[in-house]
Amino acid sequence: MPKSLARHAHPPRNPVRRLCLQMSAGLALGSLLPRAARAQTASQASAPEAASLGDWSAREVQSLVARIVDRNQLPEALVTRLIAQAQYSATVARLILPGPPGKKNWKVYRSRFLDSLRIGAGSDFMQEFGIWFQRAQERYGVPPHIVAGILGVETIYGSNMGNFRVLDALSTLALRYPAQAPRDRSAYFGVQLGDFFQWCARDARDPLKVRGSYAGAIGMPQFMPESILKYAVDFDDDGGIDLINDPADAIGSVASYLAAKGWVRGQPTHFPLQLPQSLPPDTLAALLAPDITPTFTADQLVAMGLPLLPQARAYAGKLAVVQLPNAGADPDYVLGTDNFYVITRYNQSAFYALAVIELGEVVSAAATAAKTQS
Repeated sequence: MPKSLARHAHPPRNPVRRLCLQMSAGLALGSLLPRAARAQTASQASAPEAASLGDWSAREVQSLVARIVDRNQLPEALVTRLIAQAQYSATVARLILPGPPGKKNWKVYRSRFLDSLRIGAGSDFMQEFGIWFQRAQERYGVPPHIVAGILGVETIYGSNMGNFRVLDALSTLALRYPAQAPRDRSAYFGVQLGDFFQWCARDARDPLKVRGSYAGAIGMPQFMPESILKYAVDFDDDGGIDLINDPADAIGSVASYLAAKGWVRGQPTHFPLQLPQSLPPDTLAALLAPDITPTFTADQLVAMGLPLLPQARAYAGKLAVVQLPNAGADPDYVLGTDNFYVITRYNQSAFYALAVIELGEVVSAAATAAKTQS
């Protein structure tokens, strides 16, 4: 991690330095607020508890503000005032809940992403910004089609980056996470809210105007604020990091993220796998138990009765037997490598990883064909 980003991830504890950071961050954020809000913030600086907290519980806000001040080195009064200007979103609270249980269907999921809209947009995007894909591969080892696949699945190459005010989304999920959810993730979103304020201060962005997904993800690659601080890069060296408007930064930042998560240069992502019908159920259960985590060597898989293709037999690393259900039809299977697992660090789903890979391959081939014909 670059030193400048490491500094943001682990703020110094020196009280003098802390005060300087708070003052500079307060000035940066305060200057971005509308004039009336700045005046109200200044008048309440000595008594932030007197501020109107709108949709939020004063006790919950006080606890969250304390955590943000400690982690992000921001002025207490200003953080309180920003949160007070956030609005609860029932839509965000609804969308964060898991959908009704249903049968997973890989073929249906795949069809949602490998469509003509994404393929056409991706082909155009790769032709226009191909130099940045190549530079990202040179620096981070991540192939262009993987980065292109992620940008296509996430936002159709920047055409659908979300229209929720990030301040509202993150405040809703940090302070009023839906009680009916399977588990409470409010602490996670509280961290993201503080990191969002820190990013706004660092990059001179108005926290009242930034828009993103219902979960607070931002820009073409849909980075959460914590990931922006840790992994985003100024890939075109123009003096700033902009994942919303700058394709070069978006491309470089996706590659930076995957490299930081353990991407292995030159390694394949997966191999095809056809299971024999005679495979005992107990053996299949043992193979599927590790899920997407690479666990077995090629020799172990052969010993357990799997007929591996020559390229899979020659692979020296660990492999995961990944099942892709197709509702009532027979499931598909692939052998996932460490790089397949790395893609699931972006979104913890085998469906997601394979959709990224296959969309990227199709888009890359379309871009190459278009370039050849032009």
